[in-house]
Amino acid sequence: MPYPPHLLVFSHLRWDFVFQRPQHLMSRLAADYRVIFIEEPVHDPAGPPRVESRRVGPDGAIELMVPFTPVAAPGFDDAHLPLTLPVLERELAQREVRDYLVWLYTPMALPFIAGMQPRALVYDCMDELSAFRNAPAQLRQREAALMAAADLVLCGGPALYEARQGQHPHLYCLPSAVDAAHFAPPRAGPDHPMAARARALQGGIPGPKLGFFGVIDERMDLDLVAAIADARPQWQLVMVGPVVKISEQDLPRRPNIHWLGMQPYDLLPHLLAGWDLCLMPFALNDSTRFISPTKTLEYLAGGKPVVSTPVRDVVGLYGDVVRIGTDAPSFVAACEEVIEEDAASREYWHGSAASVVAASSWDAGARRVRDWLAEVTHPARVDARVIGDALRAA
Repeated sequence: MPYPPHLLVFSHLRWDFVFQRPQHLMSRLAADYRVIFIEEPVHDPAGPPRVESRRVGPDGAIELMVPFTPVAAPGFDDAHLPLTLPVLERELAQREVRDYLVWLYTPMALPFIAGMQPRALVYDCMDELSAFRNAPAQLRQREAALMAAADLVLCGGPALYEARQGQHPHLYCLPSAVDAAHFAPPRAGPDHPMAARARALQGGIPGPKLGFFGVIDERMDLDLVAAIADARPQWQLVMVGPVVKISEQDLPRRPNIHWLGMQPYDLLPHLLAGWDLCLMPFALNDSTRFISPTKTLEYLAGGKPVVSTPVRDVVGLYGDVVRIGTDAPSFVAACEEVIEEDAASREYWHGSAASVVAASSWDAGARRVRDWLAEVTHPARVDARVIGDALRAA
């Protein structure tokens, strides 16, 4: 029986970072492809260029490759090419990668695939990266080149899809989805290690608890977070996630704001179970104009009501089950409505939220991706060469 093709994934997000779209999709596509997940290079001034690898994902089905380089440049910067590309080429050649597809999460990785001849090139545009803080100056130009070269382009939400509509013949909207079983209220007993860990982190925090998990960066409205805490000192804000691209000193400090840092994916449902409602206090700026937050569905799958700022995709996709606050007073008022909601209203909401969650699974999303890949993947070439013979730095 022939081996399935390789799927080479170049990602600006690290596998061990917040578990989100890349991990969900690749964990499922690993049933059809030999997935090699290649992260952006790590700066190591002391060592020679090298690639470290290990198995990740379900049953270790995915090989994670992490390049290390003495070059002090961010992300998939072109400065890495002369040193990183040869060692990466050697690793791929050792694995005899000759029948393969390529999947890019960032246009900045485009030079790293120069000389490759994949059966399909996929651009998964999950965010408007050019709007993020410290975005490379050449990102827009490189995205245009990737859009021209790709066989398939996916967009992470309706706003991104509408912004790129008409720019590619195989352009599809693949919004955020959810692993509902993972985020469902935990059935584990109080002695379960994750339940005990959740108690240790937040068990001593009184209610009502208003929680958030996710990346804490320039997309969060920190002034709004502070305003909520100040308006209702009796509410406790539990903020879970890594602080990225902003300083810890930027975080508002109040007795009723609890910054718990990054926590494991398996712990999130146990933390979520202890919250009264969930927050999405996103700023409304260029970096959030096209976001489609995965956490919306994860909160709903946990059976928790959500209050969000009017992010376009949140309003468009989930406005029937998510309360919206347009400014600090209306956001606080929406939270208050949730906290004071009667049992009958909450039961009705649960039914509506469950319907939204049921229609939005990552399993269904992965099936759609398989169908789209089947449309654009070129036939295998009998004369295909091992990738190490073709991959060359420009």
